[in-house]
Amino acid sequence: MKVHWLGLIAVSAFAQNPGLTLPPSGGNQQATVVQGIGPVKVKIEYSSPSVKNRRGKIWGGLVPYGLTQLDYGNGNPAPWRAGANENTVFEVSHDVLVEGKALAAGRYGLHMIAGPEEWVTVFSKNADSWGSYFYDSKDDALRVTVKSAKHEYREWLTYEFVSRKYDWTKVEMQWEDLAVGWTVSVPNANEILVSALKKDLQREAGFNLQGYLAAVDFGLQQKTHLEQALIWADAAISTPGIGVKNFATLSAKSQVLSALKREGEAAAMLKAAAALPTTSTQEIHMAGRMLLASGKAAEALEVFRINQQRNGNAWPVNVGMARGLAATGDKAAALDYAKKAPAQAPDEVNRKALAQLVKELSAQ
Repeated sequence: MKVHWLGLIAVSAFAQNPGLTLPPSGGNQQATVVQGIGPVKVKIEYSSPSVKNRRGKIWGGLVPYGLTQLDYGNGNPAPWRAGANENTVFEVSHDVLVEGKALAAGRYGLHMIAGPEEWVTVFSKNADSWGSYFYDSKDDALRVTVKSAKHEYREWLTYEFVSRKYDWTKVEMQWEDLAVGWTVSVPNANEILVSALKKDLQREAGFNLQGYLAAVDFGLQQKTHLEQALIWADAAISTPGIGVKNFATLSAKSQVLSALKREGEAAAMLKAAAALPTTSTQEIHMAGRMLLASGKAAEALEVFRINQQRNGNAWPVNVGMARGLAATGDKAAALDYAKKAPAQAPDEVNRKALAQLVKELSAQ
């Protein structure tokens, strides 16, 4: 069967004058969507046809099921161009998995073989031809089979990234009352980012203390490449002309050591950070709370005592002492400090929390 696909081909005076700045052929506006998946960029370029007055006649009609013998091109049975006019193009900046199958970084012609329920999405190495007229299965880089689903009405064909995670997304083609989607995932997102960070820190970012701290924070947040994060933490402390021994750098190293299960070293590093003369009252308190959170009650109380000795009755010294003493079992002394703290609280949220602490300690 030969199908001309009126409305998707839309031969016009505009289409016959390539290189001129004119409206799109057939009114099929060009569109581009871009989505980041961790370090990877996914881009889809397409021309967007409208349903017009053809609702109920698109699938299995205007867009035939299966392959179609077109009236122009190389004569091969062709899939649908997944849009209008030129090739719909799917581009990825790095190697990815599409529906769990490998697709190398690159630019691909995107085609679809429609079906009543099952669809085949085709990624062709030929991304520069017009539509599907010159489609050849020999150029296929990947085919994946997916299911179509009902969707709220879409007048204009649209591509949308409908679900997103750090290293995974689902993209859908939506048109008329139908959606066809497939997943794109990055199996080595952290490896790509660490490799990029290493290169970045050999350039301008490597002459800035904040660059190393940001790299350490990435490792901590993603719980990845922690030995490398420790190298960056040491660089933030000791690199000539850049490194600084302060609360930010020492506490960053402490957190990496803790993530590496080197808890003794982590606690010692945090105590050293709290003892620095440049460490503020709030930073010392933060160090104590971090030690409490990691189950180091005795070490936390030592840090809270540093705060008391250095800063006296200032906020939040009494809070820290109350929490440190309570954690080490001295409830009576903890209650004395807790009763002093609410009057020093900077806001209502803290006052309510401290009132609750007093209540809890009083009941024990």
